[in-house]
Parts: sequence; C-alpha cells; structure tokens
Amino acid sequence: MRKMLIIPFLLTISFGAFTQSTVQRPRLIVGLVIDQMRWDYLYRYYDRYAPNGGFKRMLSQGFTCENTMIPYAPSVTACGLSCIYTGAVPAVSGITGNAWWDSELMRSVYCTEDKTVNTTGSASSRGQQSPRNMLVTSICDELRLATNFKSKVIGVAIKDRGGILAAGHSANAAYWYDISSGNWISSTYYMNELPKWVNDFNAKQLVTQYYQQGWNLLYPAGTYLQSTADAKEYEAKPFGNTFPYDLKQFIGKDYGKVSTTPMGNTMTAEFAKAALMGEQLGADNITDFLAISFSSPDYIGHSFGPNSIEAEDGFLRLDRELGTLLDFLDLKVGKGQSTVFLSADHGVAHIPEFSIENKLPGGRVMMGTLTTNLNKELSEKYKINPLIVSDDNYQLHLNHRAIDSAKLDEEEITEWLIKRLRNEPGIDRVFALEDLNETPLPASVRTALNNGYHPKRSGDIQLLFKPGYTESWSNTGTTHGLWNPYDAHIPLLWYGWGIQKGKTNREVLMTDIAPTLAALLKIQMPNGCTGRVIEEVLK
Repeated sequence: MRKMLIIPFLLTISFGAFTQSTVQRPRLIVGLVIDQMRWDYLYRYYDRYAPNGGFKRMLSQGFTCENTMIPYAPSVTACGLSCIYTGAVPAVSGITGNAWWDSELMRSVYCTEDKTVNTTGSASSRGQQSPRNMLVTSICDELRLATNFKSKVIGVAIKDRGGILAAGHSANAAYWYDISSGNWISSTYYMNELPKWVNDFNAKQLVTQYYQQGWNLLYPAGTYLQSTADAKEYEAKPFGNTFPYDLKQFIGKDYGKVSTTPMGNTMTAEFAKAALMGEQLGADNITDFLAISFSSPDYIGHSFGPNSIEAEDGFLRLDRELGTLLDFLDLKVGKGQSTVFLSADHGVAHIPEFSIENKLPGGRVMMGTLTTNLNKELSEKYKINPLIVSDDNYQLHLNHRAIDSAKLDEEEITEWLIKRLRNEPGIDRVFALEDLNETPLPASVRTALNNGYHPKRSGDIQLLFKPGYTESWSNTGTTHGLWNPYDAHIPLLWYGWGIQKGKTNREVLMTDIAPTLAALLKIQMPNGCTGRVIEEVLK
C-alpha cells in the first residue's frame, strides 16, 4: 500500500520538475531602431534632452556601446534593419540594398516586394510585401523557434521594410503606413484581415489631427544653437520656407507629408503602444518581441540635413516620445520586466553645400545624369543603349544580355568605364568588383565592400566617392550609403532586464546585436549570423 502511495507522489514531483521553467527571460524585448541617427546625436543635443526622456535615461541607467560600426557597404535602411536583427551582413542575408538589379528579371527588385501576396487593410498595392527576399532567419524567428512559436512578434514602422525585415519570416505580424490612405496596413503574408485594434487605431485619423496642429518648434527659435539658420537654400522645402509649418493644406490630400515631421514618430509610438495592448505583448512569462523602427528622422534628415533646426527639433521631440514609451512599458509590462535596445540603421553625410560653406570637403555626384551620359557615350561606341542598366547601391550593373547577344567584349567595356570614371569629380576609386581583393584599399574598406557583395544581387563596377561627397539627384538635401564614419558610426544603447550599467569604447559591430540578444535570451543565434556577443552588456 505504501509503495502505491509513493509512486503517484514521485510522478507528481517528476512532472512538476519537467514543467517548471528554469530559463529566466524578460517578458518583452523592444527593439528601437532610429532611421538615420548618427552616433553624435546622443551628445550633440545632450544638454537639451529631457532628464526623464529616452536618451539620457538609457545612457545613465543602461549600457552604451560608444564605438559601434556598420561593417558593410552600402549603409542603407534595408541592409541596416536586416543586419541588426539577423546578425548577417548583406553578403549572407541577400539584402544588398533597398533595391537591387535582378539580371534574370531584368528589372530593379525592391527589398521586400512580393507579388504573391496582397494588401491587408487598404485598396492600394502598398501591401504586396513580405520578408521572403531575406535569405536568413532573424533573432525574432529564433525566439519563436525557441518557444515553439508561443512568443508573439510584431514589427512596426512607417516604412514597410522597417517593420518587415526586423520582424523576420515567422512574425505574427508586421505593420506599416500607407501614404495613399493614411492608414496602417499589412499583407496577406501575415493575415487576411486587420485586427480590431488596428481598425480602431486607423479610425482615429491621427494624421488629420497632426496636420491641424502643424509643426511648431518645441522651444524659441533662437535657442537652437546647435543648428544652422533656418531656411538655407540647400535645404529642401516640402512645407514652405520657415517655421512654423502650416500643414492644414495637406489634410485629405497628401497623407505622406507626416513622415517628414516629428509627428511621424508620435504616430509610430502610438501605434506601437496600441500593438502592445491589442496583442497583449509581455502579458505572461513567455517572452514577446516588439520591433519598432522610427522612420521620420530619415525623411527629415534627407530633406533638411543633419545640421538643420528641423533635425534638432525632431530629435528633441523624439527623446520625449522615447521617455513616454519607456514609462508605458513600465506601467503595462512591469518595471524591470522588459529589455530595450536602441540603435540606427545608418547615419548621414552633411549637406555638401553646408560643408563647402564651412570650408570642409564635400560635393555632389549627380548619379542619374552621369549614368545617362555614360550610356550615351557607350551607345555611340557600341551602338547599344542602355549598356548600364542600373546604378543602384554605388555600383554599375551591365546589360549582360545585350553584351552577350551582340558578342561584345565585356572586359573592354568595363575597362573603358573605369578609365572614364576615374576622371569624374567626386569619385575617389572605381574598379571591377571581381578585382576587389586585388585593389589597393584600406583593409576595413575592403572588408565592408566584401560584406556587402552578393553574387546574384550586386553589380559589376564599384564606385567609391571622395569623403563628404554624396550621390544626388538635386541640389538640395543629403543622403548616406558608404563606409565613412558619418554613415557607419551608429548608437547602440541597452536598457532594462538583464542589462549591466556602464559603457565600452571598444569597437563593436552592428552584427553583434543579434548574438547578444540570443545570449540574453539563451536561444540560438540567427542562422546567418557572423557577429559576436558583447559580453560587457549582460549581467
């Protein structure tokens, strides 16, 4: 009889031991990627950031990696988001740009395009998107795998690629903003109908409210001492000449203008909060993941440049948004129950005319005009136009079909182009990509180009611009995309559950973010990851 009583007791103990989890994890991981945030913004505006805002709080209470670099080129949004979340460089992930030339399709392919799916939540075609072009798993995928798909993963960004590439292949959902309707949408890759909470959010018509308010400076104009004077000729003017910007003219007509204002960040943060509540993220002991990309700093930076009052005001307001978001996480998930990291997909160059105005090196390479002229010259020589089919990602892609059909000498064409481009103002180096590893270059630059090269998605001839020179299509604004520190030096802040307080000045790489998250969560790193754990970050 005693043996019969002991057996159920032992079974109960064994079953309890089997079901009890001993792996400690936070309830929620929140990824914050600031589109086009140079590292120096952390300190350029430091004195004006709020004590309870996001940046000072994460710097003082969390861990900062002060020398975080992008280890590949081109440094653009799609590559950055995919690298942060997969730990894979473009050579492995296949995300070699926001778009790339497909020699089989004979057209440019957008990084997240997917013609097999349809828009969910709008009549537009802007939802024909998915992560299928990304060849590797993300840290979000690995979290889903580790919990047998019980973890919830949501990606949120104004830009489709910002939400999709971060969330990975197996995400519960990714959402982005449809500038044709003013609504947040998704695709049938994830769902056939929007959840009620998304429809409720869209019904608020926040963009109309933002346009009614307009864009006024947070502080008196004379206090923006870290910026140039307002209304420089080399700045774009999407709203008018000077502050305050009256946005009422766009109500019901242009839903896209909000992206180039700080209200784009506000809208993104509000949608992320709605996602957390609507999906009950962080509500139990199974770790969830909320991947948020703030796209508006990129739109503002491209238009007005990193030294503008618009950029400064945008980051001062974003700081407040981040502080409110951190408070919201403490309230809804529990204080100390979330792990948050903040980084950027890339930086940005100064507007060339700003540099020239201040006696600094800089200039523009009018890439579209240059490619058109090159094709005209090649047409006169070889009677075929175009022989250059794409200039995406600082590379020239040759028309191999036409070259093969006409039995032209590709090596001769390549050599002609290299010789011609060496004399082009603003271009520092030009060489055939097949000769990359024989071309005299600093080792770090060669590594960046190798890490950005994928044989099926990269071009034939590589262009490197002189420092301070930008790829341009007009005489206003600026851009990013190469190996230089202004493009490649990004912030990396860690905060919350499992994070050590402190900083490191040693070099770490963008590829190190995903494996550090994997170590924190005690899960496998993504399957294309080339990074290493930043051990100082973890308790």
